Amino acid sequence: MKKKHLEKIIHGIFLVLGLITVGCVLLITVYLVISGLPAICEIGLLDFLTGTTWASTAAEPSYGILPFILTSVYGTAGAILLGVPVGFLTAVYLAKVAPPKIKSTVGGAVILLAGIPSVVYGLVGMLLLVPAIRSIFNVPDGASLLAAILVLAVMILPNIIKVSMTALEAVPKEYEDASLALGATPTETYFRVSVPAAKSGIAAAVVLGVGRAIGEAMAVMMVSGNTPNMPELFQSVRFLTTAVASEMSYSAGLQRQALFSIALVLFLFIMLINATLNFFLKREKGGRA
Repeated sequence: MKKKHLEKIIHGIFLVLGLITVGCVLLITVYLVISGLPAICEIGLLDFLTGTTWASTAAEPSYGILPFILTSVYGTAGAILLGVPVGFLTAVYLAKVAPPKIKSTVGGAVILLAGIPSVVYGLVGMLLLVPAIRSIFNVPDGASLLAAILVLAVMILPNIIKVSMTALEAVPKEYEDASLALGATPTETYFRVSVPAAKSGIAAAVVLGVGRAIGEAMAVMMVSGNTPNMPELFQSVRFLTTAVASEMSYSAGLQRQALFSIALVLFLFIMLINATLNFFLKREKGGRA
């Protein structure tokens, strides 16, 4: 009787904690919608999303966020294209190939990399990466979209490596033993058996990487130039996150509401990415069933 009573209490605690989590997400969603819709209604949805000029403090203000949207999309895509292959292959090596000493050393370095504050990434990028880009590519200013992509690619590595490693290490050893018994090489086994079996965990790692990349503000602000231009690889740009962070402290009226609208667009982007990935994963599982 005591065990059953204890089980009910524990289940109740878990239920309450789960409801609190869901409630926080709903609260954030409702707050962003309430705060962001007035500006969109006043500016106009089409003008807000497709306008190419952001001049919130001008005599005749303009609130077009297309440059911010495209910059965030290009920056995130570039960071994923660079970071995911490196992080994924590193995770496969550490989980399946690396000797224990190397695995422990590199794993500790990955954890340390995850604990470095964003401002430190931005500072190192500003002092080392930006001058290097300016010198190598002979451009007027190294603070650019390329610098932001490189910094973001490094910042998403810890999430991708750790989550992918956990997923790969959770694959039952019997799967690999059966593949090896059928004549497959270890490399074939890792990539044709272990990786597909851990695919949902690896996909979750990519989602976390996308969320980290598209939601980063401080480091990106320090290396991207933070100028509201249409995105070009060697030009100063401004992301959705940095647009909010750079103006929120002195904003008021419609400008402040427009910044909340940008936050709403960013929030919807992340939700859309998560929903899309979950849709394809569930459809593939359904197809297999």
